[in-house]
Amino acid sequence: MKAVIMAGGFGTRLRPLTLNVPKPMVKLGSYPLMEHLIKLLKSHGLIDITALLYFQAEQIRKYFGDGSNFGVNINYVMSKSNFGTAGSVKNAQSHLAKRFLIISGDVATDIDLSEVFKFHCRRRAEATIVLTRVEDPLAYGVVITNEKGRITRFLEKPTWGQVFSDTVNTGIYILEPEVLKLVPESVEFDFSKDLFPLMLAQKRRLYGYVADGYWRDIGNASEYFKAHQDLLEGVIKLRPFGKKISKDGANIWLGKDTMISPRANFSGTVIIGDRVKIGPRARLFNSVIGSDSIVGREAVLNRVVAWDKVSIGPRSNVSEAIICNGVIIGEEAVVEENAIISDDARVGSEARVKANVKVWPAKEVESGAVLSSSLVWGERWTKELFTDSKVTGIANVEITPEFAARLGAAYGAVVGQNRTVLLSRDAARSSRMITRALISGLISTGVNAAELRTVPIPVLRCQLSFQKEEGGIYARLSPEGNRRMDIVFFDSGGYDIPVSKSKAIERLFLREDFKRANMEQTGKIEFPERVIDYYRESFLQALEADVIRQAKMKVIIDFSFGGASEILPAILGALDIDVISINAPLEPDRVYYFVKERQKAQKRLATIVKSLKADAGFLIGPGAEKLIAFNENGVMIDNQTLLLKVLSLYLEVNSCDKIAVPVVASSGVEAIASLHNTKVERISDNHLAMMDALHKGGADFVGGTKGGFIFPGFQVGTDAMFALAKILELMAKTGKRLGEIKGRWSRVKILQKEIPCSWSKKGLVMRRLMEHTARKKRVLVDGVRFSDGGS
Repeated sequence: MKAVIMAGGFGTRLRPLTLNVPKPMVKLGSYPLMEHLIKLLKSHGLIDITALLYFQAEQIRKYFGDGSNFGVNINYVMSKSNFGTAGSVKNAQSHLAKRFLIISGDVATDIDLSEVFKFHCRRRAEATIVLTRVEDPLAYGVVITNEKGRITRFLEKPTWGQVFSDTVNTGIYILEPEVLKLVPESVEFDFSKDLFPLMLAQKRRLYGYVADGYWRDIGNASEYFKAHQDLLEGVIKLRPFGKKISKDGANIWLGKDTMISPRANFSGTVIIGDRVKIGPRARLFNSVIGSDSIVGREAVLNRVVAWDKVSIGPRSNVSEAIICNGVIIGEEAVVEENAIISDDARVGSEARVKANVKVWPAKEVESGAVLSSSLVWGERWTKELFTDSKVTGIANVEITPEFAARLGAAYGAVVGQNRTVLLSRDAARSSRMITRALISGLISTGVNAAELRTVPIPVLRCQLSFQKEEGGIYARLSPEGNRRMDIVFFDSGGYDIPVSKSKAIERLFLREDFKRANMEQTGKIEFPERVIDYYRESFLQALEADVIRQAKMKVIIDFSFGGASEILPAILGALDIDVISINAPLEPDRVYYFVKERQKAQKRLATIVKSLKADAGFLIGPGAEKLIAFNENGVMIDNQTLLLKVLSLYLEVNSCDKIAVPVVASSGVEAIASLHNTKVERISDNHLAMMDALHKGGADFVGGTKGGFIFPGFQVGTDAMFALAKILELMAKTGKRLGEIKGRWSRVKILQKEIPCSWSKKGLVMRRLMEHTARKKRVLVDGVRFSDGGS
């Protein structure tokens, strides 16, 4: 059997450790990660190895050569583009005529690969995924198998709401060569997102083997540090380096030609490379010191990972930090916990690098200085940049103009020169500031910026649906409050930006790897005309206007000081609807983002609806995507009940084969749908799933549980303005007002209870729940929804 090492990753999450070396060459102990993997493969008889390269490939080739110095045979396959995990292996299929094992080049593991091979053969599997159990499964693909190990379900990198097991994909696979026939040529195709779901859908022989050994994905600096502590404490079965000796009860792995003062003190386990000098009264605990390094007299190192050619000055104190190649730390300097000092950086005498700070390569911290924030950019953005389709952070602290300009440039690099991006925002001053900065970044890469000012998100989506522009951005104060901002991204056509594109933006942002345009190619700033007119025309064409006009309705609308106030009254006026607007002017300092203000607005609106005897009342959020409804008696309708009422009206006047609702929606949905022979699809409780259900899944109506609806024939996403008009149309057609809509489903009640659970046990709890409900009717979307005894 051959082995394939996936060694082409960018190592973005591990920066700044991977700024000058590819991730597989980052050292664990005294050897690169990939060298540990090669030794593991060799110990199980896998000596014919293919390494898949892409990023900084030459360093890997130079170190390993043809593999003969390591007792193996290595050939290299260089990818011309990022084709994803399965696509990269497909690119090497000429080397893979027989069964082969795949392993990621950035994991630390001692899993018994021979046992995996035996399992694969016993099950006559076409593909076997090696699995392990972890406390926090969020960063991995979660997998469920039956009692024989056959995979029945998996989900790539879930949220906590989607976790249904603590058993995860390790990125180690055994495949039969015919499986590669399922992988298309020269396109991005992943094992977890594409190939394995395809095999599952085709009922191919896809198995999972739960391994007992050690496994850790070295995905970020924290995991890298933990892997070293596991190595030093003997948790992982790897031989560290050199000759083992004991001194003062400590275990020391000693390299060649070292010079250690007899007055140096050691405790725990310490790994020392070749030609290292350690001065008198230096104290080292559970640390790694790379080759050609110097530790000065009376220096204190506590749980430190130091690479090669490091100099740590006398009486300095370094604790739980990572020190990269060529770093010089001056006399009496202090480096605190979780700090990272990158290649060739300098920390001056008596300087202090505070906890969690990162110093990028070749930077200098002057003598006596106190560095409390990272040199280059902060820790906040070395983790996940995007949440779904948006970037969120504290306004003017994390989301700064400088940050937004760089984010705009990264997006511009993905979009490409001479393309156009639409931008709009809410009325807040900070949103205006950030939009200007985003525009600066975009045009610096040769992308044209078309600014729509304060038009709400539905208008932006509508304009994008004409597919003249490549994408869009909306800046707003976050509905979550706490001084946070959202920068929301949209794809061509008005859809939420896909994960593949957000990852591409994130990668370029973190690497600052985007090409600026020449002076003559700088993008233009445009101000499109008639955008609202196009929206209004499309809006009215999707309604039965005459039906609404004949009803002569009166409605009260609270616009939350949002952009909808400049658009919707004129549209409703054209439908002969008597509109009374409150909180309509755009005011940068007044928006309902705080709970108390929102509650006051709701009470005021309820009173006005009742006193003026209106047919209904609505509160539209500043982004105009969601609404809150009030019946003719001024009673506010909760989101779950509103969904049921709107669905009841909609199915009364429309014939539907299928509707889609979130998995958390009331079972009253099925009660209503059964009266009309309509199928119900349960989907994830997020906006992208709602969009996909209508435009890709064939649903005739999509209703949410957060005040959002998508009706066919107009918008690609939720639009509170159109939903409001559509509800009025349904009321006019049926002659019913919201307070008059009742049925058997109104007896359905929702009880909620939260049970405290530690983060480390959530995956375990969900796996046990899956096992307990195996024979019950259930839906595995965003977790586990099951029926128990008809309830």
